[in-house]
Amino acid sequence: MTEFIDGQQFTSMVVCAHTALSAAKQQLNELNVFPVPDGDTGTNMSMTMQNAVSELNKKHPKTLGAAADCVASGLLRGARGNSGVILSLLFRGIAKKLKGLDRANAVQFAAAMQEGVDAAYKAVMKPAEGTILTVSRLATAAAVEFASNGADLELTLTHALESGQDALADTMNLNPVLKKAGVVDAGGKGYLIIWQAMLECLQGRFEMPEIQEETAKDKADFGAIDDEEITFTFDTVFIVRKTVDKPLEGLRAYLSSIGDCLVIGEDDEAFKVHVHTDIPGNALTEAQKYGTLEVAKIENMRIQHEDVAAGRKAISADDLEDEDALFSDKAPAAPEKEVGVVAVCAGDGLAGLFKELGADAIVTGGQTMNPSTQDILAAVERTPAKTVFVFPNNKNIIMAAQQCQPLTEKRVIVIPTGAVPQGISAMINFDSNADAEELEAVFNESIGTVHTAQVTYAARDSEFDGYHILAGQYLGLLDGALVGSFDSLPHLLDALNDKIEALDPSLISVYYGEDIQTSDAQTTSGIIEARFPDAEVMTINGGQPVYYYMISIE
Repeated sequence: MTEFIDGQQFTSMVVCAHTALSAAKQQLNELNVFPVPDGDTGTNMSMTMQNAVSELNKKHPKTLGAAADCVASGLLRGARGNSGVILSLLFRGIAKKLKGLDRANAVQFAAAMQEGVDAAYKAVMKPAEGTILTVSRLATAAAVEFASNGADLELTLTHALESGQDALADTMNLNPVLKKAGVVDAGGKGYLIIWQAMLECLQGRFEMPEIQEETAKDKADFGAIDDEEITFTFDTVFIVRKTVDKPLEGLRAYLSSIGDCLVIGEDDEAFKVHVHTDIPGNALTEAQKYGTLEVAKIENMRIQHEDVAAGRKAISADDLEDEDALFSDKAPAAPEKEVGVVAVCAGDGLAGLFKELGADAIVTGGQTMNPSTQDILAAVERTPAKTVFVFPNNKNIIMAAQQCQPLTEKRVIVIPTGAVPQGISAMINFDSNADAEELEAVFNESIGTVHTAQVTYAARDSEFDGYHILAGQYLGLLDGALVGSFDSLPHLLDALNDKIEALDPSLISVYYGEDIQTSDAQTTSGIIEARFPDAEVMTINGGQPVYYYMISIE
């Protein structure tokens, strides 16, 4: 029987919740019904929770109120995708109600859970039932009821979980798509995994699940070693695709002679090397005698150790893919102008186009890689403007962008672009001399005139919207609705053009992705141009992942 919960217990409960969520991440991802590759729910929720645990590890809060506030802050900044944002809202309400408390009883804690549900429903413009919102609402209602009848914390959370499980099962009845697929809502299930782990932790019976992830470290824990213990300077990791059939003993002997901490893993097609050395270039050159270098990461451990020892964030090679991380510790850029723009996209071509049209900062992300609120906030802060417009360019990123608004002194206006072509169309009408209100109206009007077609592949076998879809087939979408699945691209284009014809297009822009050759893109554009001879058809190298083609129709 547990009468009260304190800060230490709450901290442990959240850590257990993250551990359980990480273990179930792939299981949650597989509940996603839509076959298009996307920023899956399990991944987004797990990464969001990871940020909360990181905050707890930094601040070591003592009281319950402080711990809840620390978790809410971490979740808010780390929120990824709609599921991550809603999760952050649920815990933000909890923190608000527990503010200033050293500990809480069942009635107080249940009331805090209710505050979280209220906050989530208020923040979501059109709350959809049959989702994490439904599950959290009904589970919390049970918690409030049983707490008011004198139940202790453990019993209160037990009954909340029982009601939550019933609500989760009912999500199939509330959502026809879930019912047809025979699955429950992924976000709702993730929510219950969190609270099940928190209850088991409170009861002292949480068992560490097996997490199906690589546990070997690619880099040293620089904060745990002294500078004199760093024998070699560069932590070097690389992968080589084999092109010759010969054993790696010679490479192993060479690398051992120029460094330490050597680990080589291999399979039939490739091998991965981790080594500490003063001459990483020599290591890469020698390795290429065995195959083709695919990727490499080289980090200066001495500089990183100095940063950690001085209390600074140690910059890693991972930060090179996210320019925001290199500037996250800097003060916000002074407002040199009235308005600025931050755009979210993936692909060098698309990023370059947004820059040419006047965007100040690009946040790398989109489908399959939803950026966090902190990622977007860092770009907002380094934009030298009083008002910053944000183009999420993906429906699953809009809420994360909106969470930036209370976190900065800058005025942030989120234009609800659901796809990259909408963002590009809006930016074509960008006038840096116009005032913010005028621009907001122009942007919103612009995105309403754009239709977006997308060509990608099926990430999984599924039955969706009357289509029997096999993994690997071509998928065509128009404004988010599935046009069909096809074994060949020409057949897909025929079906897609039939749908586009009803839109009476005058301008069609074909953005081709990183896996498409220019000649193939020109062939595709030729097929579209032949179908619509009166429309202007442009072919642009977007370089985007996931989508072979993104097609803007105006």
